[in-house]
Amino acid sequence: MRTEYVLALNGAGFHRICYREWGSADNDRVLLCVHGLTRNSRDFDELAKSLSRDYRVICPDLVGRGGSDWLPAGQPYHLPQYLNDMATLIARLNVETIDWVGTSLGGIIGYCLAAMDHSPIRHLVLNDIGPLIPQSALARIASQITEPVFNNRDEVEACMRERYPAWRYLSDEQWYQLSLHATRTDEQERLHWHFDPAIGSAATEASTADIDLWPVWQKVSIPQLLIWGQDSDVLTETTVRQMQQNEQLELLELPGIDHVPSLMEPEHITTIVDWLRRHRNH
Repeated sequence: MRTEYVLALNGAGFHRICYREWGSADNDRVLLCVHGLTRNSRDFDELAKSLSRDYRVICPDLVGRGGSDWLPAGQPYHLPQYLNDMATLIARLNVETIDWVGTSLGGIIGYCLAAMDHSPIRHLVLNDIGPLIPQSALARIASQITEPVFNNRDEVEACMRERYPAWRYLSDEQWYQLSLHATRTDEQERLHWHFDPAIGSAATEASTADIDLWPVWQKVSIPQLLIWGQDSDVLTETTVRQMQQNEQLELLELPGIDHVPSLMEPEHITTIVDWLRRHRNH
């Protein structure tokens, strides 16, 4: 794994986007893996390892998360900023086409880019996200973006195990690694979540109504794999069944799993690897 940076533009100046790169830098087959709202690039470590023989795998930290800069005060954390940042990253990679794996927010960014004219995205894996997100789910997510202070990693891990019940099948080692990358340390050696607290305010502002992006998603005409936790409140069965009307979409259903599947379990990884390989020449 290599750590790189690219400069992107916001309304007040430049900020750095950090990204992790796996596999050969000479491979012209590129896969972008983009995380969810308050997560970071290290969620994809295991998937990236599994795909690094086939791809040059790029896992960015969205602005305000992980190793990327926080936006200046007053600059909004919203979809246009993320789209601009990822377009900048794609330009840095200097390739004509890419494949995309997106978890939750990362999936929204992916299908918004895929819907645009002359998009470089060829194949799209969406992890528990669709074109309609109910207001109730948005409000729940916003309410969970708190700013706790942790004294040690055991406290971090305990909080994460409670917050992410969909990840209950992960190993102790996986939980340790997740907790290791989930926090930053302040001057008093206390631990905080590794994202800008302003993201919580932005999520609250966006949680007053449903997010309806059906007109955008309906412009996506490339092969798609949708991974659905059947107990998800973010991706409802009604939305899934409507998405299935698109003949380009394949579905992996995960019974008893809510938002959001980890993409770290063997079934998840095998399904994604096999699906991308099957579509390699399409």
